[in-house]
Amino acid sequence: MFKIEPKSGILDIALYEAGSAPKSDEQDVIKLSSNENPYGPSSKSVDAIKKHAAKVHLYPSTNHLELRQSIATCFELNSDNIICGVGSDEIISFLCQAFAGPGDDVIHTEHGFAMYKISALAAGARPVEVREDERYTDVDAILAACNRNTKLVFIANPNNPTSTMIDAACVKRLADGIPETCILVLDGAYAEYVPNFDGGAGLVHDRENIFMTRTFSKMYGLGGLRIGWGYGSKHVIDILNRIRGPFNLSSLALAAATSALTDVDYVDRCRNENARLRQLLANDLGNLGILSDTSHANFILARFKGIGEAEACYKFMYNEGLLVRQVTNYNLPHCLRITVGDETACERVYKSIQSFLENVR
Repeated sequence: MFKIEPKSGILDIALYEAGSAPKSDEQDVIKLSSNENPYGPSSKSVDAIKKHAAKVHLYPSTNHLELRQSIATCFELNSDNIICGVGSDEIISFLCQAFAGPGDDVIHTEHGFAMYKISALAAGARPVEVREDERYTDVDAILAACNRNTKLVFIANPNNPTSTMIDAACVKRLADGIPETCILVLDGAYAEYVPNFDGGAGLVHDRENIFMTRTFSKMYGLGGLRIGWGYGSKHVIDILNRIRGPFNLSSLALAAATSALTDVDYVDRCRNENARLRQLLANDLGNLGILSDTSHANFILARFKGIGEAEACYKFMYNEGLLVRQVTNYNLPHCLRITVGDETACERVYKSIQSFLENVR
């Protein structure tokens, strides 16, 4: 019998389930389970990593000034209102550590990113799950769930794993309606896949209780280096920096991210190819009777006739070397989340599901 016990809420956390990954000796396996950029990082990021590799004996910057200034220039923001973290996951964790605890509520939606609930429980707060409207964020349901104990509201827009998105008017209505003592966190992990979308930065400019998170893991292809950032009022940023470790980002991560922001042409090409192949894949699967909502991200959420069919298709694809994501832990057991890969990957996905359906229907 252990005499050392964790604080309340820790043992309620279910271990995070990552997407399947190929074994080191597996050949001809395509990983489409973690929404990674199939084209990898920009060559400018790779060059920056090589350039700085010989200097890793030196401690990295503690204030991330160069990266924050590059982010500010790229997105027309104020660098003093930016904080950088080990993926946007760490920023989410900071927010819960700083603003939520025992007796406080943290709202997330029923199909929302798992780290919202995990981070809330780790902080000792109570996660409150709110229903969605046919896989879309339901503003009215969120506002109805808010009370004097609500300290944080998390929504991803576009959402993961549903790929759906609510418009600016809906987000503004949510921002207008939450308590002034509550922070609305707009998770923009997939914002780069939406043309001319600021991820909610415009709302941050006007209000102290709106916060935006972003990442370099998706569009920029730097998931293995773990780099994210947040944008909020100087008051909130100052609080988060008080709990941020001084050397939380490596020198290689900082160099790669800073260089990634300079390769605008690469980002445009990746966005355009993703949009083209995403539509092609959704149409092809739709013709097979596998429906999906209009996606605004780099994946589609394929809906099957039932749980059994989704599980069987997952196993069939796995055996054919196609690793996609089961989303049972997101309350979507009848669905599979499929990253939009390159043209070859999308063709293999279509043919694999077509072959599966020919055998079961």
